[in-house]
Amino acid sequence: MNPRSLPTLALRLMLAATLAASGYIHAQLYIDGYRFIHVIGPLFLLQPSAAFAVAALLLLAAPLLLRIAAAAIAIGALAGFATFRTIGLFGFTERGLQPAPQALLSLIAETLTLLTVAVWQAPKVWRHRRTRPHHDETSRVRPDLHTSVRTTGTPSAALGITWCAVQLQGGKIGSGGG
Repeated sequence: MNPRSLPTLALRLMLAATLAASGYIHAQLYIDGYRFIHVIGPLFLLQPSAAFAVAALLLLAAPLLLRIAAAAIAIGALAGFATFRTIGLFGFTERGLQPAPQALLSLIAETLTLLTVAVWQAPKVWRHRRTRPHHDETSRVRPDLHTSVRTTGTPSAALGITWCAVQLQGGKIGSGGG
């Protein structure tokens, strides 16, 4: 086994475990009575279905899409938790860390899921930033053009906006109103 793959395997197993734990807790709550709550019950069945599916796939491989899905599942569960305890949803509200201990365990599992994804992605972001050319405030966009336009630190955002504008014009630049 490659020494570099050992941390990746550990993160993959941790991510699968935290997702499965969150899914198990929501499945248990569904069986214990949440299934009878209008609209909310099916959501408590959807969360473990998605969590178990992504956890199983993470045991096989861990492409970026699955890591994003894991984070989305955790964010969705945490958003639901916060919504139920503040404004409620479809007339359903809860208070504090009830039902105990599932509420606290769910918070821990979903927070660990997000932390695992963040730890996994952080080196990739740092590596990308180190390999990207550095533009300071005095560098020009195209020095060979001798223009006075300076970069603002986000040339990729300008490129993205330009691409969107071209797509909105049907892929034609300077269509001339025809």
